[in-house]
Amino acid sequence: MNATRTPVADIPLAAAQGSAAPAASRTATAASTAACASTPALTRLGEVRHDWTTAEVEALFALPFSDLLFQAQQVHRLHHAPNTVQMSTLLSIKTGACPEDCAYCPQSVRWSTGLEREQLLAVTEVRERAAAAKAAGATRFCMGAAWRSPKPRDLELVAAMIREVRALGMESCATLGMLTPPQAQQLKDAGLDYYNHNIDTSPEFYDKIITTRDFQDRLDTLEAVRDAGLKTCCGGIVGMGETVRDRARMLQTLANLPQHPESVPINQLVAVPGTPLADAAKVDPFDFVRTIAVARLTMPASTVRLSAGREQMSDELQALAFLAGANSIFYGEKLLTTGNPDVERDRALLQRLGINGQDVVLEHDDTADEACGHDHGHGHNGHASAGHGHDAGAARA
Repeated sequence: MNATRTPVADIPLAAAQGSAAPAASRTATAASTAACASTPALTRLGEVRHDWTTAEVEALFALPFSDLLFQAQQVHRLHHAPNTVQMSTLLSIKTGACPEDCAYCPQSVRWSTGLEREQLLAVTEVRERAAAAKAAGATRFCMGAAWRSPKPRDLELVAAMIREVRALGMESCATLGMLTPPQAQQLKDAGLDYYNHNIDTSPEFYDKIITTRDFQDRLDTLEAVRDAGLKTCCGGIVGMGETVRDRARMLQTLANLPQHPESVPINQLVAVPGTPLADAAKVDPFDFVRTIAVARLTMPASTVRLSAGREQMSDELQALAFLAGANSIFYGEKLLTTGNPDVERDRALLQRLGINGQDVVLEHDDTADEACGHDHGHGHNGHASAGHGHDAGAARA
């Protein structure tokens, strides 16, 4: 937003209360300011940096809850329009039969969750669903497929879907599993805006959740996506049995990438019966909000998405997440294989909070213009009411 920004560390907490604040309140605020100033992690808040230490991130998690949210909201306003959220709709374009063993994911072929397998949707159906999402207020359309990695013919059909979405004037996002550099370039050439590929958790906890690939595989795909010039959507899941240090290490890893992910989905585990995490203990709501706030502080210019798990969240919890710096949600449809609050509830909540939807400005791409008039109806027929929790901000997203 502003070319020159005042570091948050230089903005006294008392300024937000005004000069009319009672003397006792000003004294207490001064004490809080001094305490915050003594925390090394707070001296560079608001700065986009890539050298976070584990100790610094853990110190943010350890702040008093109100201080953490106060700092997060200040940083948020340095980089983003207040009271504004970006709204995306997610569609599963190919559901189930994934060979991976992600412990949280109902789409894995290894777990008995009752999920019906569905083939890749036809391009025409995807366009219809995208048009409906746009009419409901979404500005970005995300397509998720339950693959370890896409095959060449499948990638050609996804490229056609991307062109159709772009032709509608919407941003496009895809999550298709691991990509090679040529595959990432093919998606870029088709006009794709964002690629979602979550790291899920910390490097140390990763093999407790997934054994069919390793953490470096995730980083390699993210590198291929960045090198192709695509924007990255990358975050993780809270509530899989990880420690606070694991959450800190996950966010540290993201914040120390060569380029911060443009979008950071923070998911609350949706415990699906039949998966190994079906009986996982519920996350303390304040711990979830803390994770949102620390994501905002460590990646100040990124969009932070309040992602999977919203169906189980109260309006009050979602409001706290927005206060902590979340400025994106999935809107309508189903969040892959788990539910999502319906459109009317979302609209009512945002109206009550005075939050507006964000307008979208597409980067011009000639490939998107070519989509109009093409007949891509030769794709596979199918119907998906829910999709793949693999990467798109759902259970693993």
